[in-house]
Amino acid sequence: MEKYNVLIVEDEKDTSFILNKLLTKNGYEVVVAHNGQEALEVLKNYLPKIILADWTMPVMDGLELCNILKADEKYKLIYFLMLTARALLKDRITGLDVGADDFLVKPIENQELLARIRTGIRIHNLQNELKNVEHDKAIVEMACTIGHKINNPLSSLIMSVQNLQEELEQQQQNSFKDDLIVIKESIERIKVLANDLIHLQNPEMTDYSGSNKMLKLD
Repeated sequence: MEKYNVLIVEDEKDTSFILNKLLTKNGYEVVVAHNGQEALEVLKNYLPKIILADWTMPVMDGLELCNILKADEKYKLIYFLMLTARALLKDRITGLDVGADDFLVKPIENQELLARIRTGIRIHNLQNELKNVEHDKAIVEMACTIGHKINNPLSSLIMSVQNLQEELEQQQQNSFKDDLIVIKESIERIKVLANDLIHLQNPEMTDYSGSNKMLKLD
């Protein structure tokens, strides 16, 4: 069974201890931070699917942390569950405006918390699947566009080479025989590349150099 990562951001040690025990017991991989600033440091090396953050904390509160994360492409899909003693509607609206995905009012009931986390994980997974679909669609559209763009100058190149061969006398063609072979082979390779790009269906990325990747076509 997959263990899902959860980050607890809570300055009250008793509360963070209880939450940690509850989630660990239910199969979650848990890391604890004691304020928003500490959470940002943790996130440099730990990527959770769920963040449970108290609204009121020293140094950086949950609201500010949420605002920072939801503005960052790397973290915006993390399901952010705000823990708060604030029960007023206007407070919840404020939290939603900065991107909080859900609220739990303290004191927290264990089974409700676990249910909210399960919901958050389902939403997180669906959002990532949708993002991947959109990403693949964008790659296919880009590949198709490039393939068509390559075909236009390629057609002109093929015609020019044919005209050049027709204009050259046989003796001159023999002099450029090796060059003409290289040109024709290169043209065929470009034609294959353009065709692969135009008909790309399931894009895959492969390692190229360092951290760079390239589109796999063969």
